Amino acid sequence: MNMDVKTLLLTTLESFNYPVYLQGSLSDKDAYPDAFFTYWNNYTDDEAFYDNTEHQVIWNFDLNFYSNDPVLVNTILLQAKAALKAAGFIPDGSGHDVLSDESTHTGRGLTLLYIEKMGV
Repeated sequence: MNMDVKTLLLTTLESFNYPVYLQGSLSDKDAYPDAFFTYWNNYTDDEAFYDNTEHQVIWNFDLNFYSNDPVLVNTILLQAKAALKAAGFIPDGSGHDVLSDESTHTGRGLTLLYIEKMGV
């Protein structure tokens, strides 16, 4: 199955049955869910040029998981890391703390890479 990279990311994350949002898309009026993922595509870089055509694209994402349950913040992010790795993503490390706009929530984040082969 040929699936675009963002769809693959979202489908993998949605399998955990937590909401998934584009980072920064919750408004000041939106209540935070008890637990949720956010993602942001930092950049895409073309690579592997042959005959003046790129043959792969490197995708770079930030993935964050926030919760009002500190145990979930650590466990769910690591479970997502394993699922994303199985889906072809390359996670960097075991996560890092991320700021939360709500005092009730804490967060952990990962940087993910995905190498998309063009024409494959």
